[in-house]
Amino acid sequence: MLAVLPALLLLLLLSSRSACGVFQKLYCSFSDSCDCDFKPNIRDLEWDLYKNVFGQHLAQDLVAEEVSRFLLNKSPDRPLVLSFHGSSGTGKTLVSTMLGNHLYGSAMSSPFVHQFVPALHFPSAERVAQYQNLLVLKLCCSGWQAELKNWVKGNLTACSRSVFIFDEMEKMPVGLIDVLEPFLGPSHVVFRTNYRKAIYVFISTAGQEAIHQLVLENRRAGRDRDEIKPSDLQEVVQQSVYSNKTSGLYLSSIVQQNLITRFVPFLPLTRTHVERCVRAQLCQRGSCNRDDVVEAVGGDMTYDPAEGHYFSTTGCKAVAAKISFFL
Repeated sequence: MLAVLPALLLLLLLSSRSACGVFQKLYCSFSDSCDCDFKPNIRDLEWDLYKNVFGQHLAQDLVAEEVSRFLLNKSPDRPLVLSFHGSSGTGKTLVSTMLGNHLYGSAMSSPFVHQFVPALHFPSAERVAQYQNLLVLKLCCSGWQAELKNWVKGNLTACSRSVFIFDEMEKMPVGLIDVLEPFLGPSHVVFRTNYRKAIYVFISTAGQEAIHQLVLENRRAGRDRDEIKPSDLQEVVQQSVYSNKTSGLYLSSIVQQNLITRFVPFLPLTRTHVERCVRAQLCQRGSCNRDDVVEAVGGDMTYDPAEGHYFSTTGCKAVAAKISFFL
């Protein structure tokens, strides 16, 4: 009887739209083959990365390689954990959205792609620094940890192929993210759900100073930015994030236990990259040939450092608003 139960549940799943969610959860709990509408298209992901993400050869290569390697492994021994680091407007959120799009076809509208934003999910977390009573802080964080753990566990039980995107990690209360440690280690299977097939993405501006400094030194030495290798920044970013009290991963056991598959650095963008962003968005509006707008927006951005003005201080983040102004 137990041998035919998954098949019966699948038939029920297909025959009743209204009961789809309930029966899908039941079927997933019994069957290792349930991928919850998982429809990965790695070739399209790679194309999207290389066509629409500008100035980020490291992120393009690392994300494409790690996602491809992970999905080709039918029985991974641990989840894929990517940690995106870099300044605002460099493409971190864009790449995470692409990941959702090419794994489920609908990014954030998919019930299996989950986004966690500290300020949204735990509004009072913004006041952690104001707490003077350590006991109150400890009790507060303990409650948040329980909520976060139950949220992740519930979503993984519903779908082992869940994608979790943790945005604004720099606003995460210290120690809170460590509640994920049991889910990120090898061979973690709970309630017959294979937690090792999940994907986690951490997004943070922490580490941007270290990335910025290395890219600046590389430029001043006359080297092309494309010569920067992942190995040049992996340890630098890891140490910077681990020792940064506002990184969300400060002294984190997740970092200590080497549970992050890759630290993915996003490099600061030059005016050339910004203008490519402008051109791409103009084309989306049907105005590809507006060279005047490309020049105007590129010239209106703020660049640093003071000596050289090499890198946009906001990346491509303000591009859309400036295009509307100059059109």
